[in-house]
Formats: sequence, C-alpha cells, structure tokens
Amino acid sequence: MQSPLRAETRYVIDGAMATELERRGADLRDTLWSAKVLLESPALIEAVHADYFAAGADIALTASYQATFAGFGARGIDAAGTRSLLRLAVELAERARDRHLAESPSTANRPAPLIGASIGAFGAHRHDGSEYRGDYGVAAATILDFHRRPFEVL
Repeated sequence: MQSPLRAETRYVIDGAMATELERRGADLRDTLWSAKVLLESPALIEAVHADYFAAGADIALTASYQATFAGFGARGIDAAGTRSLLRLAVELAERARDRHLAESPSTANRPAPLIGASIGAFGAHRHDGSEYRGDYGVAAATILDFHRRPFEVL
C-alpha cells in the first residue's frame, strides 16, 4: 500500500485538542482528559476538528490520547464500549474532514486532509508522571499490549 503522504510536502497537524476543548468550556479535570468529551459532548470534538481543517490543517489527530481500555474500564465501560468510543473518535474527525472537503474542495496542489490516530503514552493513564520519565516498572509485553489494543481499533 502506498502512503498518502508525499515526502516533498510539508504537512500541518491540527493544534492541541484539549486546549481548544477547554477554551470552548469543556471541563477536562478528569482522568480521561479530552477523551471525557467523547462521552459527554462528541459534537464539540467534531467542531474543533472542523475549525482546524478550516484553518488549514492537513492532518487531524483523533481525540483519543487518553482513550484507553483501562481508563474507560474504570468508568464501567466494557471492551466493546471502548472500541465503539475509539471508532467514534475517528468518525468525528472523518465527518469534519468530509464536511470540510464538501464545503471547500482541496486543490490539486493540496492533498485531502488525513486522520491520524492519537495514542497516549503508557504512563499517561497511570496519572503518576511516569509518561515523562519512561520508568513504568512493567514488562515490555504489558506496554505493547496496552498500545496494540487501541491501535487495532483506530
């Protein structure tokens, strides 16, 4: 499969999702951070994506940095529900992109915007600062499994 990215092209990735969600009134004081908005106000995430595309973003990162099986599990959301929320994170970005393309079609010099999966560091879900140190104290297989599960869905 050929990559849709061209080496000679510079790409603009969208801005900080959490910062923009907070600016728009979302309360992210939560262990899920911006993934909390997937549960409470997904239309707000889609609106942020739309605005970043309108501002010229070539790539939107899904609102899934902190959307983990462990984090949603702590909220009583099972694996099937977590997979649905991860798919929703992609769908929100895709809908914003598709609406953007319909309203202002890309030119031949500019590729259609892409969607990138945002998967946070293993330590981020622990809320102990270990994502900054990289000192997790677990087997590599644990970290691989942690990342593999959302990656397969996203």
